[in-house]
Amino acid sequence: MELKASQLKGACREQRRMFTRLFGKSVNVTVKSALQFFDKFDWDWAAEHLFPAPAWAGYLKVIAPDLAEYLKVRATALAEYEKVTDPAWAEYLKVRDQAWAEYEKVEAPALAEYQKVRAPAWAEYLKVRAPALAEYKKIQAMTFAKLYNKSHKNH
Repeated sequence: MELKASQLKGACREQRRMFTRLFGKSVNVTVKSALQFFDKFDWDWAAEHLFPAPAWAGYLKVIAPDLAEYLKVRATALAEYEKVTDPAWAEYLKVRDQAWAEYEKVEAPALAEYQKVRAPAWAEYLKVRAPALAEYKKIQAMTFAKLYNKSHKNH
């Protein structure tokens, strides 16, 4: 039976692209073609979205024992992974928290000192800048008014 790329409208873009790369516009679905790309194309999504309800139910019934076995292996592997990595993660968090506390202790006075120096310097900057900014804005306004009137004279 032929499966066409146009049937994958609800699939994510990545899977639609993958289908087109692997099969072009369509594929004759056989056990061989499905197994050839078992690890590339999401056949489970295809079953859920393309099978009529009775076929979907049959699919779930057939794969249930294998899904249960996979979930069991995955849970065991994840538990072992966490057993190995949890102590390292806990140590990382401890070191990070200590470093953060030290950072906060030294950062606050340094920032306060910077702000003490910055405030009068910023005020002086604004004072020196103000007349030049006012003059520049006057020129902007005057130039706009002249050019606007000139460009709209004929309208």
